[in-house]
Amino acid sequence: MFCDLAELEHHASFLQEVATAHVPGLLQTEEYARAVFAYWRPELPESALELRVEHRMRRKGVLGTTPYLAVLHEPALRTRVADRRVARAQLDAVLGLSEAPEVTVRVIPFDVDGFAGASAELLYAAGRVSALDTAQRDTPQGPAFVDAPAQLLSMRTLFRKVEEVSLEPSRSRDYIHHLAKEL
Repeated sequence: MFCDLAELEHHASFLQEVATAHVPGLLQTEEYARAVFAYWRPELPESALELRVEHRMRRKGVLGTTPYLAVLHEPALRTRVADRRVARAQLDAVLGLSEAPEVTVRVIPFDVDGFAGASAELLYAAGRVSALDTAQRDTPQGPAFVDAPAQLLSMRTLFRKVEEVSLEPSRSRDYIHHLAKEL
């Protein structure tokens, strides 16, 4: 699963992601990622946990070469997977990454009209040709990869609707900055 996702990201011509519960992996700090993995898989030995964190941090390399748009619902920014220090550092990291020319971060605040929820995390990876486009959704059984044209059209439509109700990038950065100051 981890290699499939990393390969999908590596070969994409652009990436779009919707996050409703946690900051997406490509934007996570080491401490945030460690806390998420430790919570999801408490039985993992420390060595396995560290391998997952290391892999997640290496995946972030695509951010320097692949255009990336993340739309974050406010709960993904407010959920404290560890403590206030880790939460503040995570928000600061998202702000820093959002300044990169190939990274766009947009926020959907709690009080926005017209957002019924994305129902699950969504990653859309555009292939070099449209026949290689793939979406990845998180499910209770694990990640599901979608590449059927009709399903991809549905995912693109969903992403467009989510993006339409999100704040513009500069307003999103202001919003995240405000959340960080609250900590």
